[in-house]
Amino acid sequence: MSFTITEATFSEMQLEMGTGNLSAKKLTIMYLKQIALHNNEINAVLEINPEALHIAEALDTERAEKGVRGPLHGIPVLIKDNINTGDKMHTTAGSVALENNFADEDAFIVNNLREAGAVILGKTNLTEWANFMTEGMPNGYSSLGGQVMNPYGPGKLDVGGSSAGSGAAIAANFAAGAIGTETSGSILSPGSSNSLVGIKPTVGLLSRTGIIPISNSQDTAGPMTRTVEDAVIMLRVLAGTDDEDPATFINRQELDYSLFLNKNGLQNATLGISRDYLEGLDEEERTIINTALKNIKNLGAKIVDPITLPTNLDDINVLLHEFKSGINAYLKNLSVNALVHSLEEVIQFNEDHKEKALKYEQSILKQSNEKSGRLVEAEYINARLNDLKMSQEKGIDAIMNEHRLDALIFANNYGAGIAAKAGYPSITVPAGYTSEGKPVGITFTGKAFSEAKLIELAYAYEQATKHRLIPKLD
Repeated sequence: MSFTITEATFSEMQLEMGTGNLSAKKLTIMYLKQIALHNNEINAVLEINPEALHIAEALDTERAEKGVRGPLHGIPVLIKDNINTGDKMHTTAGSVALENNFADEDAFIVNNLREAGAVILGKTNLTEWANFMTEGMPNGYSSLGGQVMNPYGPGKLDVGGSSAGSGAAIAANFAAGAIGTETSGSILSPGSSNSLVGIKPTVGLLSRTGIIPISNSQDTAGPMTRTVEDAVIMLRVLAGTDDEDPATFINRQELDYSLFLNKNGLQNATLGISRDYLEGLDEEERTIINTALKNIKNLGAKIVDPITLPTNLDDINVLLHEFKSGINAYLKNLSVNALVHSLEEVIQFNEDHKEKALKYEQSILKQSNEKSGRLVEAEYINARLNDLKMSQEKGIDAIMNEHRLDALIFANNYGAGIAAKAGYPSITVPAGYTSEGKPVGITFTGKAFSEAKLIELAYAYEQATKHRLIPKLD
């Protein structure tokens, strides 16, 4: 039987390349064909790396002469277009204001991927400025790239965001894996909306250097794949200590996360679920989550149901202050030929190009620009300390300590806000589909740097249920 990229895992690709039946070049060509066939419908990929095939061929030569670097050797991956790639591709955050921006060097995590032997295939579309531009902008829309569609229902189902292109592309088998970024829900939302595995790591596990920022407190990148095992392989490569990012020195323990791919990982685990966080689900989605809870119990876990978590965590003052500070620091380092070098200039550029740039206005950009950007105001400091208190001390830490929980359970990205403010990790896994084909995800959240435990739980659930279905593309 000939090899097909449809739902192929990293290990399956490596096995085929090891036998000589497949090469990185052939694999890259297969994905390029899939993009050519379906990207017009899904609009997930903004740009193809013009060097992708050359990189793949070079890695094939290296495999023959020196052997394999690791499990990502020759594997094509896509990068969200708010992450710097120091190559011939742009880095735009989906904004026409950055349409011609080229980064001088790779983001730290992109360099890690290259060193691991991954083929950087292209850049993915996203909700513009990682969904920190305005109220009411649809998930997956950018002025530069247009609207990303959900492969499970193009034009009908929400694709999730802001890592919409990364989610839709991997669901549609445009690449083996992708990198998304999250400030609050931007991996978990498109992950669950596209029936994927998405890992939002603890802030500090992955370097933030070279990523267009929203919030110094909450930003992190993370892998988006079709299986837990593939996400774990990518996570190990992406994680690392970066001299330019102090957060990466918080936890220097380097783990081989593949050791936690345990099919019995739910046995004797104690999990908690807050029913307050399920209120946004419709009846079908609620039924899917309740079925997932039964499956989890049948796999040997105890569920504390319900638990009580803070729900009034909608204040975005921290993000408004930190965005101006972070984005100005990023933009000032762009080349002199760049069209914008500050948030104020971005706003003015958008006003000057309203017809293309402001289909959905820019209210959040303006709110952020009203702040000083110096992170010294009492409003900012008090908001930041309150976020930590309510999300950590009186939130996740308190409830997990009280009930001795291994993790919390949420639907889709419904618990993203409290985990984001705490800087804590989450993993979402496919849990099923509604009658109209809308994917639903089950999400496990834990304390800081508890990725190993979350991987155990998510892998055990995934292997026992295997809910993911291939989207039917035209």
